[in-house]
Amino acid sequence: MEISHEQFDKLVNQALNNLPDKFKIKLNNLAIFVEDIPTDGQLKKIKLQSNESLYGLFEGYSQAKKLNFGAILPDHITIFRLSISKSCSNFQEITEKITATVRHEIAHHFGSDEQGAARASRKKIAAL
Repeated sequence: MEISHEQFDKLVNQALNNLPDKFKIKLNNLAIFVEDIPTDGQLKKIKLQSNESLYGLFEGYSQAKKLNFGAILPDHITIFRLSISKSCSNFQEITEKITATVRHEIAHHFGSDEQGAARASRKKIAAL
């Protein structure tokens, strides 16, 4: 299903705003981007198979592993618009996929492995 950049950005912001406060207050030094597709470098870095889709990507050091050495560049989460929109058949599915992806990547930011991030992405949000 097609979705405009503006609509997609709003849904990403909504997913962030709907995070529990206990997580929102701990989001430090993190930049969140929306791109249409992953770069070749991003795909190469994570060794994605050709039959797999990438909905989001955390790049950086988890908060659990960071040491405070002063000013550092922010970690990045990128949410991929076309990967998500192509895998969904309606607006509700896109909303749910964005929410799950944002939660998944933020879980990585907090130090979760792939299993923990998958659990975080499946949690329901009362505000939806």
